[in-house]
Amino acid sequence: MSVGLIALLDDVAALAKTAAASLDDIAAQAGRAGVKAAGVVIDDAAVTPRYVVGFAAERELPIVGRIALGSLRNKLLFLLPGALALGALAPWAVTPLLMLGGAYLSYEGAEKVYEALFPHKAHAHEKKLVAAPEDATALENQKVASAIKTDFILSAEIMAITLASLPAGSLVNQAVVLAVVAVGITVVVYGGVALIVKADDAGVAMARTASPSAFGSLVRGLGRGLVIGMPYFLKLLSIVGTAAMIWVGGGIIVHGLEGYGIAGPAHLIHDAALASASVVPALGGVIEWLVTAAGSGIVGLVVGAALIPVTGYVLAPLASRVRGLFGSPKAGTAS
Repeated sequence: MSVGLIALLDDVAALAKTAAASLDDIAAQAGRAGVKAAGVVIDDAAVTPRYVVGFAAERELPIVGRIALGSLRNKLLFLLPGALALGALAPWAVTPLLMLGGAYLSYEGAEKVYEALFPHKAHAHEKKLVAAPEDATALENQKVASAIKTDFILSAEIMAITLASLPAGSLVNQAVVLAVVAVGITVVVYGGVALIVKADDAGVAMARTASPSAFGSLVRGLGRGLVIGMPYFLKLLSIVGTAAMIWVGGGIIVHGLEGYGIAGPAHLIHDAALASASVVPALGGVIEWLVTAAGSGIVGLVVGAALIPVTGYVLAPLASRVRGLFGSPKAGTAS
């Protein structure tokens, strides 16, 4: 009996070691995948705050929370099983689906540029697509839905990068790594966004510090700096977010075209980035990234600009007719 018990304990210990090694492996794989997706994660963090700008302070965190919940739902309920299924059953479909997402991001970003340059025409275009919100609640719901839609595309890119970086292995192991990355990135992105949008409130609290000490003066100065600077920072972040949508969308399209043998745009951007980086070797990495982002942004802007009239004159009327066939409200009418 004692020999059998010792053998059982040995088996349990061996299983525990195997499980620990498996967990270490999953953590390592998730960490590597997260690093590879870091660029899209930064873009995601830059895009989101612009959906919160203009709302009352007490609504900022609830809005961020709603978007974060939608992002997590996107990743865990739709993108994770979808990525595994596509990878196993239809790997050929991943690239065209990502390119469609890239086109959508390019369109969204180009529409924001169009709105900044031609506000009246942009508003007329927008009325064709969506109903104007009737109150603050409707506006908030519209902004949250738009943010979650954009997050879906960025999250799809993150999950695709993660899946592509994983070694061949069991479906369960891949699913666990994807889930770890999904939860971790969502916490990092939306935790950071929450800190950004509430920094001005923290600044107000710091500016009211009553301590007469030198440290108290420093805290008050920093608080006033936050209060004064955060509106400008949020505006800048909104611009960066729009630019991020365009260059990420363009980058997805460029890489997709390269996968189909149309490598001209990718090679042109790559060669321009290397040539520019060689001019100032000390800043080579930064310059190469900037030129690559700019090249991808040009592609995204061209694609997005082309999709504005296509959406207004073809896709929106077609979608309206389809909704009419199924008895849904037409675009531009309140639901």
